[in-house]
Amino acid sequence: MLNTRNMDMLQGSFWDKLIIFALPLALTGVFQQLFNAADVAVLGQFVGKNAMAAVGNNISVIGILVNLFMGLSLGSNVVIARFIGAKKPEKVGTAVQTSFALALITGVLLLSFGEAMAGPIIKWLAVPAEVESMAETYLRVYLLGLPFIGVYNFEAAILRARGDTKTPLMALIVASVVNITLDLAFVMLGWSIMGVALATVLATGVSAFILFWALTHSQDILRLQFQGFTFNKRLLRDIVAIGLPAGVQGMVFSFSNILIQAAVNSLGPDAMAASAAAFAVEVNVYCVLNAFAQATTTFVSQNYGAGNLARCFQITRVGMALDIAFTVAMGTLVIVFARPLLGLFNADETVVELGIIRFWFIVAPAFLQVFIDVLSGALRGYGFSLPPALLALVGICGVRIAWLYTLFPASPTYGTLMACYPVSWLLTGIFIGILYRYCRGHIKLIRV
Repeated sequence: MLNTRNMDMLQGSFWDKLIIFALPLALTGVFQQLFNAADVAVLGQFVGKNAMAAVGNNISVIGILVNLFMGLSLGSNVVIARFIGAKKPEKVGTAVQTSFALALITGVLLLSFGEAMAGPIIKWLAVPAEVESMAETYLRVYLLGLPFIGVYNFEAAILRARGDTKTPLMALIVASVVNITLDLAFVMLGWSIMGVALATVLATGVSAFILFWALTHSQDILRLQFQGFTFNKRLLRDIVAIGLPAGVQGMVFSFSNILIQAAVNSLGPDAMAASAAAFAVEVNVYCVLNAFAQATTTFVSQNYGAGNLARCFQITRVGMALDIAFTVAMGTLVIVFARPLLGLFNADETVVELGIIRFWFIVAPAFLQVFIDVLSGALRGYGFSLPPALLALVGICGVRIAWLYTLFPASPTYGTLMACYPVSWLLTGIFIGILYRYCRGHIKLIRV
């Protein structure tokens, strides 16, 4: 399977290869989000609005953990892609082994920390009393799957470094079918919210195992071998130096969403259910947006390793244009079919109307986030990972916190709350655009 999924990123046209790389990656993200969407939909249809709201309260918390894994794994993606571009197969193998070990260690540590903090987190979110117990149950069971989530994301990042986005997609399709099937079965057994969380854990384990089998049976440079296993501290530092700031940037987005979720909770169960349903739809637009950003990172990293800066700059421009086009197209579809899409999760008219309001403030202007993700992705491909993360901290988290404590209290409506998203994207995009122009003038080739 793996031998048929090599992609030459160093020669020939690349706009078509960016699309071929990004679309399976976007679909992978969609199926990954389908896990939570299936939980929300099954609970909304068969259990009730409170159970649905309980899952919705956990989405931002889960997003922080998943974004940390995705960011760290992006460090592996950049390092391995750079070695591939520089034609250093022996370093590729060592980086693969180091990445796998890092995934396991991080997954277990976060599982332990998460279980210890689950109760305080639910309290901090100010979850209403009628859904508090269910929200904590879902979170505690979901956390059991963190080692699987970590391993899957690192395995997928390893495969992406060589251009393979299809194998992770196949694994997620299988896992999504398993998740939906188990969701329905466990709810019918009366396991309710605990059942859907357990279904997600088991399905995530399936996806991680499929990629593990693929890597251990590969016949090329990405093969994961345990004989002579090496944990290279220098490569670990390189992976963490690139991946941790990227993870922090993603976590900042999710952390600000936690603060916003607390404000949503203050508006009542209808607003909570609407946010859960709308997020389950709108996150798929972000999957497309982020896929082109990750494609830009991988293509830039390989060509940077090969010493071709001019091609790196061209890739960034084309990646930006393609990302805007696909994001606008996806956003238009969501706006046009907003009512039936939201109705899949909950038919309550108040919930649907609030969900539509959220779409207009988040989905319609989503193209603004393209500038943040693509330019940050390109900078990470060169090894500049910390500066865009710091700007995201100020521009995203800072603006949204200020909004929550100034404008929202003055006009505590759902629309006022949602307006903080496009404003923070616009300002942060400007900051990162300036940073990119500065860094581009100071990029130097390195010896890999």
